Amino acid sequence: MKESVFAIPQVRVLGRHWRTDGPLTLFTTASGIECLCTGSELWLELQADYTLYEPWLSVQLNGAWLSRFPVAPGTSEVCLFRGMTPGKAKHLRVLKEVQAMPDDPRHRVQITALRWEGGEFLPLPEPSWRLEFVGDSITSGEGAIGAPGEEDWVPAYFSAVNHYARMTADALHADYRLVCQSGWGILSGWDNDPRHRVLDCYDTICGPARGARNAALGAGQPYDFAAWPADGVIVNLGTNDEHAAHNPPWTDPETGRRWAQGYGPERDARLEEAVVEGLAMLRRRNPGALLVWCCGMLGEELNPLLEQAVDRYRRRTGDQRACFVPLPPATSETLGARRHPGTACHRQAARVLTALLQEKLGTGR
Repeated sequence: MKESVFAIPQVRVLGRHWRTDGPLTLFTTASGIECLCTGSELWLELQADYTLYEPWLSVQLNGAWLSRFPVAPGTSEVCLFRGMTPGKAKHLRVLKEVQAMPDDPRHRVQITALRWEGGEFLPLPEPSWRLEFVGDSITSGEGAIGAPGEEDWVPAYFSAVNHYARMTADALHADYRLVCQSGWGILSGWDNDPRHRVLDCYDTICGPARGARNAALGAGQPYDFAAWPADGVIVNLGTNDEHAAHNPPWTDPETGRRWAQGYGPERDARLEEAVVEGLAMLRRRNPGALLVWCCGMLGEELNPLLEQAVDRYRRRTGDQRACFVPLPPATSETLGARRHPGTACHRQAARVLTALLQEKLGTGR
């Protein structure tokens, strides 16, 4: 049999998405599908395109990482499993490994159909929680796979599996979604570009996905927060703002105007206020969620300021369901590719967040 993802009610769609019919467009890191299938084989029909940055997918079968591959342009079909025991349930998860690519408007991957032999799809257990992770390259999984010392900026070195959000969500039996972009920050990107503020894109399906085709697929459409109410929103931002303070100003290519975060009390005040306003915006969108701001995996310089900003938000609003938690810094032993956190560092961060969320959220719905 062959059906679109949306025609199979038992298949869980992972990640932010717009349409609920036709092909499923995977915009963000860790978007994909999850299902329980009793058939002997299952195939994935894909449609993809790119100019610079190819999309990669990972497949987990019964909790084990089974395969990982780049998706070729055009239409293709990939075997997820075959020759397996009919009637026995197989837990299958397919995750997009890479983020949206603003510099490649043709970057796209869609699941157009699932094809299976015999059997049926069974209902998945309801998740204990819904968690949303918001961040930069760390949350995009940059460097979470690949040898230490690798420096090429290529999609192969992104991973949604060797990832603190995936590990945290799995430990808590939670469904999760990511809003993230490499190099972006709170006030600006690492290069002081003020257009690259992650929270400016928070209200859309996937604001960083550029071009007419992505627009037609719904990347810029408003996100329906009520349709997937988060129990926890974990923000991992501040690393690129720390780097921006040590980098030269950004020059607007159209106007020639220069902009930089700067360094010192004035910058600190702007950054603190941006965090307070950001938390207020997140609360408006997620009235029932625990708000967690974290940082530290690639630099701890801003941790005191971020903690102070969260405390100021609590005092200003009376909202006590917001907190700051420092994450373990990457070391020479836990770094991955591109001088980013490797699997071990992501695992350390996941342990911290899992313990915090267990304490704050409880045992589940």
